[in-house]
Amino acid sequence: MISNNNLNKCMKSAVLVVLLLSFGCTKLDEQLYDRITSENFLQTKNDVTRDFLRAFEHSYWSIQGNNLFTLQEDAGDQIMTPNRQGDWFDGGQYQRLHYHTWTPNDGYTSDGWNALYQGVNLATNSLEDLESITDPAKFSMTQAELDDLTAELHTLRAWLYIRLFDLYRNIEIITKVKGETEGVPQSTPEETFAFIERELQEAIPKLPTNDDLGENAIGRWTKGGAAALLVRLYLNAKVYIGTDRFADCAAICQDIIDGKYGTYALETRWDAPFDYNNAQSKETVFGFPGSFGLTHWQYTGGMYWWMLPYQAPRYFGFTDFGDANPKYAMQPGRNVDSVEYTFNLGKPFIKFQKYPDDYRLKKYKNLGNSTREGMFLYGYLPYINSNGEQDTVRGNKGSYPLYFRDQVGMFLDAKPGTEIADKESDMNHADHNSGIFPVKYPYYPSDDPNKISSAYAEIRLAEIYYSLAECKYRAGDKAGAAVLLNAVRARNYPAGSPSLYSADGSQLTDQEMIDEWGREFLAEGRRRTDLIRWGVFNTGTWWDKQPDGDTHTQIYPIGQNVLNSSPQLKQNPGY
Repeated sequence: MISNNNLNKCMKSAVLVVLLLSFGCTKLDEQLYDRITSENFLQTKNDVTRDFLRAFEHSYWSIQGNNLFTLQEDAGDQIMTPNRQGDWFDGGQYQRLHYHTWTPNDGYTSDGWNALYQGVNLATNSLEDLESITDPAKFSMTQAELDDLTAELHTLRAWLYIRLFDLYRNIEIITKVKGETEGVPQSTPEETFAFIERELQEAIPKLPTNDDLGENAIGRWTKGGAAALLVRLYLNAKVYIGTDRFADCAAICQDIIDGKYGTYALETRWDAPFDYNNAQSKETVFGFPGSFGLTHWQYTGGMYWWMLPYQAPRYFGFTDFGDANPKYAMQPGRNVDSVEYTFNLGKPFIKFQKYPDDYRLKKYKNLGNSTREGMFLYGYLPYINSNGEQDTVRGNKGSYPLYFRDQVGMFLDAKPGTEIADKESDMNHADHNSGIFPVKYPYYPSDDPNKISSAYAEIRLAEIYYSLAECKYRAGDKAGAAVLLNAVRARNYPAGSPSLYSADGSQLTDQEMIDEWGREFLAEGRRRTDLIRWGVFNTGTWWDKQPDGDTHTQIYPIGQNVLNSSPQLKQNPGY
């Protein structure tokens, strides 16, 4: 096989390869790759490896690039991007996401399509190169090694297609890019579903397991990773094609848990799947390698770096990136008078507080030696300033200390607990005290050797447990669902905690299942999909959000910029 150590080093450096070959991830009109062929590019084994890796760095970027994280989270009931005294109004585009009133002229409707199709095109181009190799021995490779690389590219492309399918539904299936000058007609949802399913089923026998790859499994698609993508496909099949595939979903989940596709295990600490050494975690079914010196896309502005108050890095003691920018925060559970809202959806912090002994409820704090506690930023955030004096995090709209709370309004310099006269609380009326901020991946201080070095965990074994639990719940087996959920939840609470579900699963309802998905996977870029699957995305009420008039917003419009350049495409219904 290709040396795992060498391939892992190349994986970590893939950003440099992609920058050299494509001059960046956002310039979508370049036509470089159709001039690179196996005849003039693939000369050595290293060339094959570089070709294989081209799509991976772009794909890591795509977890947040071109508003892809925004499309999943800002349209849901947990995360918000409100107008903070003029900051983040941006023509009302985030308010339209929140209210489900977007149009094809909103740039993010084109951005998501373009970002994911660029990944599809990169993967397809590399597949055409590698699948054209008739004599792998010429590159000091076996056929099995070559089959492994092509199977990983097919799996990577399937992951990109699942996301396109989820966002837009009526998409193009691209399997050839070299020499192509025109797009292809859109496939029906049924055709797309069958294509993705077939791609994954055919790839799995050729893929390695995480056991085969050992410590170099991070960033590599394995049998377990491909099987987990089938879990995602089957779990949402009723939404995608109108056909229930929960039984198939449950069967694959059980096989993954039983070790059929590799050895995986749940972590015993809630933070371990996201921590600096999570690249070696047995809970990571698929992830992208991260490091401070190379690539760390979840730590950038399109994702978690802008899920922080302005001066929060000073509270962390992390100064390498300067101050942050609060684009994202958690939607409030209480009005300006601290009275809990009566709607059932949303209110994410209150949903955590339902189980008050949850370790995650502590305020985030670095403890030294690459350790931390707590998952939320709230209240005052003190730090020692450059003069050696005690200071507190402040915003950019006044010199007063900020006090972060589970409310949205114009609190300004009002002390906590002080009643304010202005009772307005909506997407267009927030200040920099408004909202609590989640911190899933650690921000260790600048002098910590493991600062900003977490791998990104795209698929965790916890997702497989929750998916199987949902399948059992839907089949009427609440007790079986409770066992699975508790297997993950146990690490969030002290031993013997009353917060664990009872053995008969009697506490489980549709709303509790929705809430529990939200607690475990808060801000992991999937909330919109989960709400749609549970049938509440269009019918539900949450903070500053009333039910939609119909269900056409379950999928996004194809952006007008995309339609203008691709006349063969037809707009999605309702737009």
